[in-house]
Amino acid sequence: MSLAPSEHAPAAAPAGRGSTDQTGRTLPGRRRLLTRTSVPYLLIMPAVLGFAIFKAYPIVASLWISLTTGNGAGRHFTGLDNYQRLLHDPLFWTALKNTALILVIQVPLMLGLALLVALGLNSTKVWLRPLWRLGVFIPSLTGLVAAGVMFSVILNRDAGLLNWVLSLFGIDRVNWLGSPFWARVGVVLVITWHYTGYNAVIYLAGLQGIPQELYEAAKVDGAGPIRRFVSITVPQLRPILLLTVVLSTIGTLQLFDEPYVLTGGGPDNSTLTVTMYLYNNGFKYFDFGYASALAYALALIVAVLGLLQVRLMGERK
Repeated sequence: MSLAPSEHAPAAAPAGRGSTDQTGRTLPGRRRLLTRTSVPYLLIMPAVLGFAIFKAYPIVASLWISLTTGNGAGRHFTGLDNYQRLLHDPLFWTALKNTALILVIQVPLMLGLALLVALGLNSTKVWLRPLWRLGVFIPSLTGLVAAGVMFSVILNRDAGLLNWVLSLFGIDRVNWLGSPFWARVGVVLVITWHYTGYNAVIYLAGLQGIPQELYEAAKVDGAGPIRRFVSITVPQLRPILLLTVVLSTIGTLQLFDEPYVLTGGGPDNSTLTVTMYLYNNGFKYFDFGYASALAYALALIVAVLGLLQVRLMGERK
């Protein structure tokens, strides 16, 4: 007796598409969960859920809170009152002025130093280049709070290392953290020390990607070092320069840790930044509605400045 299936027997249904009866009709069945179409969505689902819970929901909730006043369940919708209050708040404008002043001074200073350091580390005439590169990058690995505490000791008026060094040259002690002007200078010093090496490494990677044939051709044409820098190095580094300018601008507008640890926003609110003012309203005075309005105002400022920088420094077609 042959055990082969009958020629007239119904064919088996494809996996995941149900089964068939003796007449060949398809019966309802379970569809497979893991298919070629569904697997990509299942793989990105954890990331999507994480973004929705920890990013999207807080952003939307903060927008709603910025339109309300009160605490907890006693919140009341007040529309744009918090934003109108912001426009007439002199302390907000003081914080914004301090942040803008630090931004205008610190970002060009830091990026200029970073570019000079990168040019030096890219030179073949420098000995032990890997060691120097490591040393330049190490400050960026230091925690912001740790850096603030360290510089609060260095900049101490009575027992600080910096004043001791200045005294060796006959210079009087400087009240680094007690004077409005010098407190701003101290904040700029900390930020510059912390992030110069980080940006220098980015610039160094860009410099190593520039073809050496361009420099050799320029030398043949008689171009000097400055001419080669202006005509070759800067144009080739334009995308990286744009990246570092935008990132540094955003980071400075969000400045919090360094002035908070060094001066607490003083003296006389001279180092109060927008994020510090936001923090004080939210977690000292528990005025979360106004703090949320400050957060959205800061986000708008960041977006506008970022777009302006991209338009001004972006590639020309």
